[in-house]
Amino acid sequence: MSNINVEYVDYQVAGQDFQGCLLFPKGAKNQPAVLLAPNWMGVADVAIDAAKSVAEKGYVVFVADLYGAKVRPTNGDEAAAAMMAVKDQPAERQRMQGALDALLAQQHAPVNVAKVAAIGFCFGGHCVLELARSGAKLNAFVTFHGGLDTKDTDGAKNISGSVLVLNGAEDPLIPAEQISGFVEEMKGHNVDWQLINYGGAVHSFTDPTANVPGMSQYNEKVTHRAFAQMYQLFADVL
Repeated sequence: MSNINVEYVDYQVAGQDFQGCLLFPKGAKNQPAVLLAPNWMGVADVAIDAAKSVAEKGYVVFVADLYGAKVRPTNGDEAAAAMMAVKDQPAERQRMQGALDALLAQQHAPVNVAKVAAIGFCFGGHCVLELARSGAKLNAFVTFHGGLDTKDTDGAKNISGSVLVLNGAEDPLIPAEQISGFVEEMKGHNVDWQLINYGGAVHSFTDPTANVPGMSQYNEKVTHRAFAQMYQLFADVL
């Protein structure tokens, strides 16, 4: 049997119902916490499996619901529609903050509120950076193959935690100008940041179900290296 508890948590943001997923080692108390923003498929098996792997390292993990309790995409078209209704809107930051609040308020595995990070995958990575730009007081913000663009080009001045971007160097969805813009944004506000480009990796390199060569494809070796970088940062700041 797994030593990880998995519980669904109902919460509200701006009067709307949401349901995230809480994962934690049995008996966890005063553990560091990780808010996980999933890819465009939302609170789905891929996100929960990733959260479980993090929880097994001793963290309390909460998979954020970015769409609402009644929105559960079943294919790419549905996911794209749900994502575009949130991306670059005030709701993106609001829903990330609401999920963070739900994580910190839950009682089943009380967390150390001084040791909290946010991580995100694809669209979730974009959400994590927007949470950082909003001024959320977390220790670390980590993105895996996530979007780096923003409408809030001065938002980096609000970032207080360390930023780690784990990017596929061949990702066609993250063009060079987006990367250079992000670098200048970070440098312009003296953020503690790192950006690592993985050669041969494209979009969704951590997703075992991704299998569109040249576009979106799982890469086991790069996934292992990227998570190792994340845990190294956690060891430094959590």
